[in-house]
Amino acid sequence: MHSDKIEEFTNKKKKADQGGGQDRILSQHDKGKLTARERIDLLLDEGSFTEVDALITHHYHEFDMQKKKFFGDGVVGGYGTISERKVFVFAYDFTVLGGTLSHMGAKKITKLMDHAIRNGCPVIGIMDSGGARIQEGIMSLDGFADIFYHNELASGVVPQITASIGPSAGGAVYSPAMTDFVIMVEKAGTMFVTGPDVVKAVLGEEISFENLGGAMTHGTKSGVAHFVVKNEYDCMDYIRKLLSYIPQNNSQEPPTVKTDDDPNRLDHNLINIVPENPLQPYDMKDIIHSIVDNHEFFEVHKLFAPNIVIGYARLNGKVIGIVANQPLNLAGALDIDSSNKAARFIRFCDAFNIPIITLVDTPGYMPGSHQEHNGIIRHGSKLLFSYCEATVPKITLVIGKAYGGAYIAMASKNLRTDINYAWPTAKIAVLGAEAAIGIINRKELAQAEDPEALKKELIDDFTEKFDNPYVAASHGTIDAVIDPAETRPMLIKALEMLANKREKQQPRKHGNINL
Repeated sequence: MHSDKIEEFTNKKKKADQGGGQDRILSQHDKGKLTARERIDLLLDEGSFTEVDALITHHYHEFDMQKKKFFGDGVVGGYGTISERKVFVFAYDFTVLGGTLSHMGAKKITKLMDHAIRNGCPVIGIMDSGGARIQEGIMSLDGFADIFYHNELASGVVPQITASIGPSAGGAVYSPAMTDFVIMVEKAGTMFVTGPDVVKAVLGEEISFENLGGAMTHGTKSGVAHFVVKNEYDCMDYIRKLLSYIPQNNSQEPPTVKTDDDPNRLDHNLINIVPENPLQPYDMKDIIHSIVDNHEFFEVHKLFAPNIVIGYARLNGKVIGIVANQPLNLAGALDIDSSNKAARFIRFCDAFNIPIITLVDTPGYMPGSHQEHNGIIRHGSKLLFSYCEATVPKITLVIGKAYGGAYIAMASKNLRTDINYAWPTAKIAVLGAEAAIGIINRKELAQAEDPEALKKELIDDFTEKFDNPYVAASHGTIDAVIDPAETRPMLIKALEMLANKREKQQPRKHGNINL
């Protein structure tokens, strides 16, 4: 008698493991894609996955849906470990009705998210879905709404990561956008609110799936994708690498590792990276790689708004978040996209106890009607808001130019930054010397017998009085002007001093960031 029950259970389990059936699995493989279960096994530590709700099914009969019942109902989910850290994971199963989201599939996902929030574990979602299941009507849409609500509940409590390895359309794209990090696979992941057919019907515009919402589009133009990778294997490697820098939840510290990189290591070549001509570009990442442990820097949002650089590294084994102007692009000027990019990164670091180090070399905010009309004031203010709001240890190093509003926005002292350093090469002022005397001394220059000689004299005078780090140091807005060679040990000492920083916030529901 019991053997019959066991046989029935075994058959159901085997059927559940097959998803949409062998033919659909082969079809998935023919497209060069792994199945949902294969993706989860690739991501998690071997043998660690425990499935939840493997036997759920939908309960609808319209459109002959009673003939299209599959265990799991289009989502495979459960929990396991990555490098022995507990995570919750769900993957849309394209072999089951195109991975469309059903009412029961949504219940499975939100159940896992509830577990993740209560147990303080990261949540990873793997997207490969045809969107809302039309045959279920509004119940499928309500399922998406429940997921969005749980995305908000989890935000700032546990890390949320999305892997886009297939299609996402309509409402399905908003859950990935509400997560902390999105990784898209080239020529596989697509995301758009309305597909190419709708775009053509409504606007008469012909555009491919890839150009409308592919990985490179979202990596370079919209900023939806934080990482663009070549295949599914790279995607899982990126998730594992990313998790190595971030904590399990907002009550824990990020993972510390032992390092053999001397905390007192000096680099006398650092000063040579910065050109003597302030108009000449250089790669800020050369400075970052020199400073951090073992020269390892894990860049985030590499393809989007490259005039600012963000990412993770370690100093003496401790995780840090880095925000740095990039003189190679737009001379390191701040614009709409870079402000949004940096602000969201800062807020994530602050939510998850990751100290922020800011490296400054910026001539100011990007001028022009395009920036003004598209809201540089509104978007630029997000950078100010996020730095002011952050209570984690904050250290700023001014390397080159720090002018005007951009000087303020890049974690200046009065935005509650803890330690502000500058190199002797720093130029801190309202305006650069040449621009400043062009305004202040306009009349004298116009009337001068030798305007070029006078201009040089005035520039030298302005530079001595204003455009250098020592004036700021005399006012205490720069705590110390440091030898560039000593940058690494000075940053590590500051982090150690700030290790037990506590900052009390005023009681409020939340601030009102200028979205």
